[in-house]
Amino acid sequence: MKYGTIVHGRLIRRVNRFIAEVEINGIMELVHIKNTGRLKELLQPFVEVLLEVSDNPNRKTRFSLIAVKKKGDWVNVDSQAPNMVAFEALTSGNLQEIGPVSFAKREVTYGDSRFDLYYEKDNEKGFIEVKGVTLEKDGFALFPDAPTSRGTKHVLELAKAVRAGFAGTILFVVQMDGCHAFTPNREMDAPFADAILLAAQQGVQILAYDSIVTEDELVLGNPLPVHLS
Repeated sequence: MKYGTIVHGRLIRRVNRFIAEVEINGIMELVHIKNTGRLKELLQPFVEVLLEVSDNPNRKTRFSLIAVKKKGDWVNVDSQAPNMVAFEALTSGNLQEIGPVSFAKREVTYGDSRFDLYYEKDNEKGFIEVKGVTLEKDGFALFPDAPTSRGTKHVLELAKAVRAGFAGTILFVVQMDGCHAFTPNREMDAPFADAILLAAQQGVQILAYDSIVTEDELVLGNPLPVHLS
């Protein structure tokens, strides 16, 4: 996915979950953070950031923070981007474990949940739940970075869909390059890690891909090994 006009800035501080103070060309600006997660290891004072310029005159903030520099590389933190990137990969046949599909749709309700993607191919009908990953530790990509009961509910609902005859996939989009594997963040959220393991045992496909991150684009990269235990 491509962004519009991008500018560089330097983070001064995170004001709250939604707003940060950023220096852009010597001017202090309040900007929208496109991610309500903790991001503690990324949103450090004076770190270099990328911001997308909005052309909406009715917005309260003119800029949206979309990426943070970590160890010389960009980490995309836009929580809306993984779904878009996954949909692009699915519809172009680049999600290799699924392959070409004949039909795809975003945001489809099943039971008490709304899954991110739905697809059809041959006689197969499947759901994909997409999770964006911004946390890295010792080369491992980790999810979540905060407890997520909602995420656990989605995982268990996807397992239920698989038992009903659908194909089910959980796709962790690691919004950076350089990680050598993915694992659920058991230390942060043991129930989520347990749900992922249970879902895998019941036939849900667990995938992780890294990403190619440039200043104005995010593209799904290569598969990563997944360690569930």
